[in-house]
Amino acid sequence: MTDTPLARLSSDDRFALDDMYQAYAATLDERRYDEWPSFFAPDALYRIVPRENHELNLPVALMHCEGRLMMADRVVALQETVMMRPRSLRRFITPARILGGDGSAQMPLQVRANVLLVETLHERLTQVVLSGVFHDTVVRTADHGPWQLASRSCIYDSLLLPDSLVEPV
Repeated sequence: MTDTPLARLSSDDRFALDDMYQAYAATLDERRYDEWPSFFAPDALYRIVPRENHELNLPVALMHCEGRLMMADRVVALQETVMMRPRSLRRFITPARILGGDGSAQMPLQVRANVLLVETLHERLTQVVLSGVFHDTVVRTADHGPWQLASRSCIYDSLLLPDSLVEPV
């Protein structure tokens, strides 16, 4: 967390931020993986980390991407090399809770949002794959430009996941 003052966003800015979070979920739910890196700043960090590793400051992550190029590489792996049973994934993200910052490059927003990922295999009941919280750093790309993630760490609650997690959360 940061000790910067809580941002006072206009209702338009707040709506745009919440809309970005929901568009992010929809993009992944609809398997539009090519669009996923566009939610991030060019040099952004993306990680999926178990809570225990996060709390102990351990560097091991289930998924770790430094920059859009690594994210694009992950997309290629998803589209061309990963084989998995037919499934549907749905992400449920709570509204963003702003902890500080103003969204500028000097004082990025520090944001938290809970996330739930559920999976439905076509021959099975829906099951929870992951519950956790996003620890995000969010910036504006330009004056009143779109919000982008400068970093996203998905901190998931359980050490165990029901199946291999190959997609971003």
